[in-house]
Amino acid sequence: MRQAGRFLPEYRKIREKHGIIEICKNPELAAEVSTQPVEILGVDAAILFADIMLPLEGMGVKYKINEGLGPVIENSIENFQNVLALTALDPNSDVPYVLEAVSIIKKKLDPHVPLIGFCGAPFTLATYLIEGHATRDFSKTKRLMYSDSKSWQLLMQKISSSMVSYLKAQVKSGVDAVQLFDSWVGCLSPEDYVKYVLPYSQEIFDQLRDTNVPCIHFGTGTSEILEKMKQAGGHVIGVDWRIPIDVAWQKLGFEVAIQGNLDPAVLLGDFSLIRRKAEDVLSRVAGRPGHIFNLGHGLLPNTPQKNVIELVNFVHERTEETST
Repeated sequence: MRQAGRFLPEYRKIREKHGIIEICKNPELAAEVSTQPVEILGVDAAILFADIMLPLEGMGVKYKINEGLGPVIENSIENFQNVLALTALDPNSDVPYVLEAVSIIKKKLDPHVPLIGFCGAPFTLATYLIEGHATRDFSKTKRLMYSDSKSWQLLMQKISSSMVSYLKAQVKSGVDAVQLFDSWVGCLSPEDYVKYVLPYSQEIFDQLRDTNVPCIHFGTGTSEILEKMKQAGGHVIGVDWRIPIDVAWQKLGFEVAIQGNLDPAVLLGDFSLIRRKAEDVLSRVAGRPGHIFNLGHGLLPNTPQKNVIELVNFVHERTEETST
């Protein structure tokens, strides 16, 4: 979950000289940032350092990343003509730097350490395109969704098709698993999720079947739509901290794996708190196969590095004891 997380001193040193998008578009820097957490924190997998906005540039979207605000879209979607203007992504020509970074990372990593690629889900990307920036109420998105089905359907179809191409290109370049980030889908009711989102996320997972790589489906605030997300697809369902992980798994059914779900803010406390909260997650899982211990979202910028290392060590020790 965004392992570098804006908190590693080594990452911050690079950020003093380079912007986020600049790092993403420099394969050597992206590879360095992607492998830092494995080397420094001892986590079990590397996550490709990229931004969910990168492929949108290849679709004709102009944007910039503002510190503290996130992506800001210069040409936001307001009508059907705006949607028509979006072009199809060609990963090899539009995001070659991402694919080159994947190849470099795989060479840097030990063979037993997997690399996770990812993209933004159609709904989450659509919210940025329509709202123009991060939002709390998603009013513009829902207005288009409810009142202009023609534009909504075409927008979601175009995003879905491009994300399939993007993820397949990542797999071809060497990633071992992929994750679909639907960070803002928790703003929807179950009924709206099924009608306006599920078919498009489902299409992505369906198209990825022939890649034979594990697929992770993640969202935040999704307690009421977990079963629907499972229906959309994914070998692993990521859950945030707003629902006990055993309750989430019971909802999903144990035939799917589950990822999560420690609150990232816990890592701001002392280790006694971290240990107790992590133990609660592991106790609820009770050693059942198919659990990936993770945070419920990205690391916070002011997280003490020693707390993350201690958490990683604790989980490793605790799960090794359980498996023996």
